[in-house]
Amino acid sequence: MKERLWTKSFIMLMVGNLFVFLSFQMLIPTLPPYIKSIGASGLEIGLVTGLFSIGAVISRPFIGFLLEYKPRKSLVIIGALMLFLVTILYPISQIVVIFLLFRFAHGLAWGWSTTVNGTAAVDAIPNSRLGEGMGYFGLSMTIAYIVAPSLGIFIYNLTTFANLIFISAILGAISIILLTAVRYQTPQAVINTRKEDLKFSYIGSSIEKSSWFPAFITIIINLGYGSVVTFIVIFGEERGIEQIFLFYIFNAILATLGRPFAGRWFDEKGPIGLVLFCTFSTFVGMWVLSFAHSNLLIAISGALFGLGFGCLIPTLQSWALLMTPSHRRGVANGMIFSSIDLGLGLSGIIFGVAAQFVSTASIFRIASLFLLAAIIMVLIMERKKRSGLREDVVAKKKVRTSV
Repeated sequence: MKERLWTKSFIMLMVGNLFVFLSFQMLIPTLPPYIKSIGASGLEIGLVTGLFSIGAVISRPFIGFLLEYKPRKSLVIIGALMLFLVTILYPISQIVVIFLLFRFAHGLAWGWSTTVNGTAAVDAIPNSRLGEGMGYFGLSMTIAYIVAPSLGIFIYNLTTFANLIFISAILGAISIILLTAVRYQTPQAVINTRKEDLKFSYIGSSIEKSSWFPAFITIIINLGYGSVVTFIVIFGEERGIEQIFLFYIFNAILATLGRPFAGRWFDEKGPIGLVLFCTFSTFVGMWVLSFAHSNLLIAISGALFGLGFGCLIPTLQSWALLMTPSHRRGVANGMIFSSIDLGLGLSGIIFGVAAQFVSTASIFRIASLFLLAAIIMVLIMERKKRSGLREDVVAKKKVRTSV
């Protein structure tokens, strides 16, 4: 008989995580236009994404270390509380510098919360159903990606920023209530471990050498995509496109529909062709977006992004884990998430500076060059790999012939 997956604790943890993501994701597309409204420059708008991502990257290795010896419940609740507190502080930040400090703190809290929630989910799932359980747990994030950005843009356009924060805070408070009620399962090995028994290495907890290439491509890809995260709402305002949230709706729908097919492609044919296809789809979506003057082109662009970028990140993550020894997969997983945050953060800073000199549409076109660079790098890597395999085959034949 199958071990039980759908326990009360697992369900509440999954729903609690859903509300964490809903509360957070509805702010993603709305903070850049808000900080612009209080007088931020292009660079400062870019720092909204940049400082957040830097905070998330910095916090993950530390929380990974804490998870080796700390009970799960306290860490999960602390993460949810930190996210809630930072959220309710945003409306009082009428000074750009203070707002950016809050954004950095938000990044620290996000890196903490996402890491501990995912680990708590793994602990709650029977080993025999780990893949199935994590797939269902991932739905809490996918649903939030579909609903929250569009909801945030709709509320931001309909009412005030303070009301948007109020709704986000309510969702955050619900997540705290749900996560507090979960009965957590801390592994016995963690309970038996003392802090004194461990030695912390920031680099060792951040980087897995065997899977560096997928992580590097993840950074490059997100350098391009980060320009969209930072500037799409501002772009909609410049072009007079009222239904900019259609981008997020079609993005999420196509990503959800495409992932099962992408997963089968990966299992049957490997990552290379899939990565190239997804990156090219995202590249085309970036150019369609840059020329958009209508809701139709916004929807088409979102669909291309969903088919491309929405399937690309899970593919890169699976590729990295495939290359990594089993005992180091936790580090590789964290490295991929940090690569995402690092790429988004650097993108915000780079294109925040660029925004002072070129149009938003031009930013999207320039950013697409990072996607093109990723395609070229993957092709070069694959060519070198095949060349190396041919050389190995030739060398083995020579050895057999000489014998």
